[in-house]
Amino acid sequence: MPSRELRKVSPEHKEIVDKYLSEYPVKLGSLAREIGVSGIKVSSMRTGVSGQITNKNGRYIIRVNRNEARERQRFTIAHELAHYLLHRHVIDSLPDGITDNVLYRSGAPERIEYEANRLAAELVMPMELIEKKLSRDFSGVVTEVTIESLAASFEVSKAAMEIRLSTYAEV
Repeated sequence: MPSRELRKVSPEHKEIVDKYLSEYPVKLGSLAREIGVSGIKVSSMRTGVSGQITNKNGRYIIRVNRNEARERQRFTIAHELAHYLLHRHVIDSLPDGITDNVLYRSGAPERIEYEANRLAAELVMPMELIEKKLSRDFSGVVTEVTIESLAASFEVSKAAMEIRLSTYAEV
């Protein structure tokens, strides 16, 4: 069952997103292009900043901090895509768009960051795919090895996968 946040995505974007949630690791760059994000750039960003999404002359650009681990960058990209899908009006209203620190806080209302985090988790770690792999490869048993394997398969951190597994019943 899709999360509250995924149900808020426009029907035309939802159709595109659903197409990308059918295999792992989710191809975030292709998803971004297809929904209308012009580019994803790995950039030098100040310490403590993980990512940013801006609208410059109608072109949405995501920047991620080059000094963070690839798995962290993937979650940051998903987080910024979630802002694009859910909070474009906020991005458009700020001269520098939304800039998220390492705790995925931007100064925007907490609800906005919470929504972006939940949708990001769904984009990068679709629960349906996790459950299939968990059942098929691990007989549904979650251990440290299971979590590490799932994290590697979905190209996310072990911590992100642990959180996803512990909260998926809430979705």
